[in-house]
Amino acid sequence: MFGIRPPVTLPLPRRPLDTGGQVRRWYENELGWPTVPANPEGGPETTATPVRLRTGLRFDVLEVPAEAGRAALRHLAPGSPVAVQGDRMRLLVAAGSAEELPGVLEWLEWGGLALDLAVTGEGGLMDAPAPCEAGRAGERPLPPVRAEVLQGAATWLRPPEPGREVEASLPTLSALGGGGGAPDLVRVVHTAATHCHRLRLTRACAQPLAFS
Repeated sequence: MFGIRPPVTLPLPRRPLDTGGQVRRWYENELGWPTVPANPEGGPETTATPVRLRTGLRFDVLEVPAEAGRAALRHLAPGSPVAVQGDRMRLLVAAGSAEELPGVLEWLEWGGLALDLAVTGEGGLMDAPAPCEAGRAGERPLPPVRAEVLQGAATWLRPPEPGREVEASLPTLSALGGGGGAPDLVRVVHTAATHCHRLRLTRACAQPLAFS
């Protein structure tokens, strides 16, 4: 005769981690940066980044190919935040730079050329990289550009540091001439534009010639 086994109590299903909420709180509470959910309808997350950052309030974003952005890093301050996503690099610049960029490019005589360079300012959004773990601040090696990374999530190459005034480290037009401690936006743009143009020429030369 077999005894009656006690009923097996199954654990309740775990609730999904509120990844978006954790990321949002880190940016809003630690840095004071406004955010919006990647899916404003409140449905399931369908992107690699659950949160986006509002641009034009605390900073604008200069986006260039990673190869061109790498050359511009030398003009940044140690605390200037830089993100990468796939083969693109995003350099955080002073708020208002988006309106000034066309004039800067014209002054540098880059205005008439098609450059793989974009800037996002007021009313725009940027995918929020995952917050960095404590004790891992500082520049990280640039991840290699691989096919499987091209659609990946944004990551910090130079993460912002909570508790520090990030705006003071952002490239700005007011730093022209070396005044103050902020990086010079003109130097950053000129270097990025120069390397964007070189990449464009390199890619054009690599394409096979078409004969009629």
